[in-house]
Amino acid sequence: MEDSESARFVVGVDGSEASVEALRQAQALAAPIGAKVLATAYWDEPQVYAGYVTMGIDRFEERVGIVLNEALEQAFGENIPPNVVPRVVRGHPRDSLIDASRHADMIVVGRRGHGGFGGLLLGSVSSACVAHAHCPVLVVHSPDKKKKEDQP
Repeated sequence: MEDSESARFVVGVDGSEASVEALRQAQALAAPIGAKVLATAYWDEPQVYAGYVTMGIDRFEERVGIVLNEALEQAFGENIPPNVVPRVVRGHPRDSLIDASRHADMIVVGRRGHGGFGGLLLGSVSSACVAHAHCPVLVVHSPDKKKKEDQP
């Protein structure tokens, strides 16, 4: 890892419990070395058929910003650490996180986000990051999921 001036942990945030825990874990790793935590929520226009117009697109970015702020508050309360930088980025989470990994020291994602198919071992975004990122990837479980798996 580079010196602490340039160390950056990029966290994918979608508001799920696992992404909130990813924020906490990234901060626990970043704080001792003075690294930045880029808490990043992504949005993109939904795919539509040719000739159709996406309605309400101006609200997408606003809604994602609200989800990001709620996740930050859930992770850290009212005292968000000064090294945590919230960002709302237009783009598909999978592709954008892989691109961000080129300039990051670590990508931190939740094991499963808000996507479907709850039985999958890894979500599609976390799987893609593990397979294609240009830096180490930390995949984090949600706290209650971890407790259930630890019980005999």
